[in-house]
Amino acid sequence: MTEPSARASVQVAVDPATAFQVFTEEIDLWWLRNPINFFDSGRVTAMRIEPGVGGRVLEVYSGDDALELAKITDWEPGTRLGYRSSVDDTATQVDFEAVDGGTRVTVVQSLVVDDGRAFYFWPRVLRWLPGWVDRRGTADNQLRELDRLSVGLYYDDPAAAARWLHEVFGLGSWDTLPAEGTTPSWIELHAGSVAILLFKRTEARPTAVDHNIWVYVDDLDAHFAQAQSGGAKILTDIHSHGYRCYEAEDLEGHPWTFAQARPTMV
Repeated sequence: MTEPSARASVQVAVDPATAFQVFTEEIDLWWLRNPINFFDSGRVTAMRIEPGVGGRVLEVYSGDDALELAKITDWEPGTRLGYRSSVDDTATQVDFEAVDGGTRVTVVQSLVVDDGRAFYFWPRVLRWLPGWVDRRGTADNQLRELDRLSVGLYYDDPAAAARWLHEVFGLGSWDTLPAEGTTPSWIELHAGSVAILLFKRTEARPTAVDHNIWVYVDDLDAHFAQAQSGGAKILTDIHSHGYRCYEAEDLEGHPWTFAQARPTMV
């Protein structure tokens, strides 16, 4: 049975009017772009919220083609945004409340049809908003797009691996790392604009190593020290061969090579 509602809340370091503006006008800058965040990720070019009651929330494709996700039912800048979904049987209310240090943004998505369909994505999606608010003053307002190459790795415990790779190897995430005890179906880390996808291993691991992941880092010596202190198995110390690098294994024995990035690398 579908749950009747879902709720999420975050705090952002701007006033309610600015938070409302960021949420609505800048949604295409803070909405993360990966395959599971759209209804048709192979065609989408933008996310858009049209202002005012009767406006639409759109997943935009090429030309005039777009998928209407919702229609706006409440439009109170700095206070409240409401809409009725066009793709499931829910209604969503977004409230902007002034608090010490900024604004609390709260989203409540509720089922409005008994036994209807509900895509409760806001508890995951809303977590992306504070990161954009924090960097929008210095960002170049360019969309954060993933590169065309992504790497998939298989682990017995992908969630534990994600936390370890973040803490020991310093891999970042555009999303929130999985908490202990959780088993999310999609875990995505990043090295620059390359996605590293972690999946559950369902078959025995091959006995021979047939791949190696290369990551370029800003400060190789500091990264080496962090890997050592975090318990990574160091396969080779830092050495030079036209470039400086070292090799290490992660918590489940995957080999990684870390090399010094050039100053011009993004």
